[in-house]
Amino acid sequence: MVKLRWFAVIATLIPSVAMAWPWSTDMMDQISIKPQHGPMGVRPFPEHSVPIPSTKTSSRIVDMDEADATKNPVAATPESIHNGMKLFEVICTPCHNYSGKGDGPVGMKLTLQPFDLTSDRIQHEVTEGHIFGYMTFGGAVMPSYANDLYPNERWDIVNFVRHGLLQYSQNWLKTHYSADKGHYDYTDKGGKQ
Repeated sequence: MVKLRWFAVIATLIPSVAMAWPWSTDMMDQISIKPQHGPMGVRPFPEHSVPIPSTKTSSRIVDMDEADATKNPVAATPESIHNGMKLFEVICTPCHNYSGKGDGPVGMKLTLQPFDLTSDRIQHEVTEGHIFGYMTFGGAVMPSYANDLYPNERWDIVNFVRHGLLQYSQNWLKTHYSADKGHYDYTDKGGKQ
């Protein structure tokens, strides 16, 4: 009976002791880049390194003040605006809606409503760098997208917000908003949602 008790105690302790050994954290502590590393989610390049042409790298913007003063390095070409529109539809519409007014299905559930991206303030007063910085660092209810979007993709979204969103919003509202019903119809003519 005493041997059986000792066996039960040892059988209970072995798994807890085994988890304290170094190999139990190998998957957690590795050299891969973790989202929380660096001010923008990426490690600085090694000293004397040279990026390969066309490598998607980020400029080292460290705070909103620096972002606010940054000029948009991506020209507002039709290609950039179109790419920004596609990214906007995937990343931004849950909160800002296709209309850009901040009344998306997720945005309506938040305590603070997301910004109306079609407002005069966003369209004309704040700098393009400010919009980029807000996507990079996040805000009161907006998460940071520095880990999800390359800098050029964020600039494409800025180009879309500044040079394509107003027209896109008006066209989308004409076809998807029912004033008599007071809600949006998210299905398009092809039956997709």
